[in-house]
Amino acid sequence: MDVKTESRGQTFLDVEKSLSGQHWLQRLDAAGLNRALAIAQVEGISDLVSRVLAGRGVIAQDATSFLAPTLRDLMPDPSSLQDMEVAASRLCDAIVAKQRVAIFGDYDVDGAASAALVALFLEHFGVASEIYIPDRVFEGYGPNINAMDELIDNGAGLIVTVDCGSASHEALQHAKSRNVDVVVIDHHQLSDDHPPCVALVNPNRNDDLSGQGHLCAAGLVFLTLVATARTLRSRGDKRAGSLDLLKMLDLVALATVCDVVPLTGLNRAYVVKGLVVARQMGNPGLAALMKVAGVDGPLTPYHLGFLVGPRINAGGRVGDAALGSRLLTISDTIEVQTIAETLNRLNQERQLIERSMLEEAEAEALSEIGVGEGPAVIVTASDGWHPGIVGIVAARLKEKFRRPAFAIAFNPSGSGTGSGRSIAGFDIGRMVRDAVTKGLATKGGGHSMAAGLSLERSQLGALRAYFEETAAEKVRSLRSNQTLKIDGAIAASGATIDLLDQLESAGPFGAGNPQPVFVLPNHQLVDARIVGADHVKLRLADATGSKIEGIVFRASETDVGKALLNGRGKRFHIAGTLSVNHWQGSRKVQIRVIDAAMA
Repeated sequence: MDVKTESRGQTFLDVEKSLSGQHWLQRLDAAGLNRALAIAQVEGISDLVSRVLAGRGVIAQDATSFLAPTLRDLMPDPSSLQDMEVAASRLCDAIVAKQRVAIFGDYDVDGAASAALVALFLEHFGVASEIYIPDRVFEGYGPNINAMDELIDNGAGLIVTVDCGSASHEALQHAKSRNVDVVVIDHHQLSDDHPPCVALVNPNRNDDLSGQGHLCAAGLVFLTLVATARTLRSRGDKRAGSLDLLKMLDLVALATVCDVVPLTGLNRAYVVKGLVVARQMGNPGLAALMKVAGVDGPLTPYHLGFLVGPRINAGGRVGDAALGSRLLTISDTIEVQTIAETLNRLNQERQLIERSMLEEAEAEALSEIGVGEGPAVIVTASDGWHPGIVGIVAARLKEKFRRPAFAIAFNPSGSGTGSGRSIAGFDIGRMVRDAVTKGLATKGGGHSMAAGLSLERSQLGALRAYFEETAAEKVRSLRSNQTLKIDGAIAASGATIDLLDQLESAGPFGAGNPQPVFVLPNHQLVDARIVGADHVKLRLADATGSKIEGIVFRASETDVGKALLNGRGKRFHIAGTLSVNHWQGSRKVQIRVIDAAMA
């Protein structure tokens, strides 16, 4: 079944308000339709894939290269980044002199992968290194003086910070006072006041004109290693010629997906090529983690983002923050398996803690909302919560209640650590920074969709009131005009493996390159039941009797989930993304449902 594609702003299938309260719109406007037609005619690409490409701004002459991105075409000259040559030269000096190098990373996947990349690179040249990942609870984010002292006392002649360091003036000044150089490789926003270091490789500094601000830290580290290897070759170091940096792209892809940076340009090439490398299982730690995570079928960005990444993060959230980076750098079979199993166990513990915290947070949010519209920004807080999991809870609250949400964990002394997540169109990072400026929080910051903050218990009431005052009008406007952009319509009979393979060529999908959203129009709901904790599993049939299965995650208590569970035999328009379900050696297309409407 096909549905006429109308111009942007036109309603799709007359769905003005879906079961989740969203307005369904055609993704393509008239110009987009013309682009899709040109792609189909010039490149011989199917109409549906052409629509998907056009919906992501691709024009006909770029379609072929978009479907097959290459590092050769998309990778910039590393020297275009400010301070890159200085950083590469200093790393070369350390390699030649066999200086001990300390690598200070962040406690998330990007930090772990970035640290592992540097360590593996140095290992090739016989240089000893030490990875230091701070404790999320006791040390917080970024370098600190005590850690600098420990690394220097252990013999570090050079410290490299990855995925952090841009705002760590005090700690880096301390390292300088002890005559140890620091190279910073980071992608976070920073002020005009740069930290005292030998080199600051950060494409988001105001004087950097490289245009690479969309890269995660691991992507920047890879460019730095390319520059370092080039410099070593120019100095006549033959060992640089035997180094295959492309084999490290599996870690770059992992970090790029998990850090949710835009999957456009170089990032997209990193992931496409990195997935090829990862499927070869060349990194023992990554291979072991995929095994314990139950990765089924060929590795995809979904596996990296939702199965592998959370297990690495679990070390930083509820266990030893350094476990992830260590796993990615070792080859001992027994140790690899032990760490992978430990991370899997920690992830299970994290899930249990998360479930308990989420139940408490949802109850608090529901009491805030009551029977009316409720607050524009949900702020939940507790003395008993784990500070490493507040970000996950905030994300779940945002998803369920469709408004910005915060979760804050207070310690016994009354100091709180919180995390917030936002909806599209509202800059939560700016709101938090303004709150800090007004003295309503001790520190905080972030970007438009996510933010972190620290505060005292006495500040909570005023902070909650400020958030409401600041966000009320904007958030309520956004909530009343929430839209879901639809790429097209298909029937169950048309949802084939061949179609999915064609669509995958337009991926990988993620931030900046959204997963195509399709609608199964006027399909009969054959069956609906709860599986797992609160997921809803569906079976749908089109007019020909062809059937397709679907899944709605964490939906049993949502408006969509309740309507489907009570709607057997009725007809629905079902919106979602297509995926492959691997089962006992077979491949079957299913739909991951994100919204629904009565037909």
